[in-house]
Amino acid sequence: MLFTENERRPSFTALLDRAMRLLAQRDHPEQELREKIHLSLRRSELRQGSAEPLDEEALEQVIAYCHENGWLNDDSFTERFIVSRSRSGYGPQRIRQDLTQKGVDRHVIERAMSEADVDWLACASDVAQKKYGDQGPACLKEKAKAQRFLYSRGFLMADIRAVLANFGH
Repeated sequence: MLFTENERRPSFTALLDRAMRLLAQRDHPEQELREKIHLSLRRSELRQGSAEPLDEEALEQVIAYCHENGWLNDDSFTERFIVSRSRSGYGPQRIRQDLTQKGVDRHVIERAMSEADVDWLACASDVAQKKYGDQGPACLKEKAKAQRFLYSRGFLMADIRAVLANFGH
């Protein structure tokens, strides 16, 4: 029996099921959810050996349905992501980069970063103290290494300088 084009496409229900499984594991921004649904379809195509074209209209309906039910919200995702990553020892630059890679809109990121109640200097200080102890790096070479480490974690150079200047005080 031959299937029509629409019968081979994943339906709204099938796409919603995939979205729900992904969102049940953890929060996702909208763009990341779209990418993961596309990837999931490609994987099932490879397993089954048949091409399942994606019904973009059904996907849009699924995304809208998730938004309506509060399961998908880039603003709240971004706020929680900032808190989580800052507690994990990452600075504002790294967090911005990670959110951008996840497809979060630049304006959403900047608004959430400005509203975030994070003391980046204290965060950088905690990370440095955890890595280098109370005394901090002793010589110039060690300070340069600490500076590169904190910079790679996404902290601003002004905060890094302040942390390194205040070690041992």
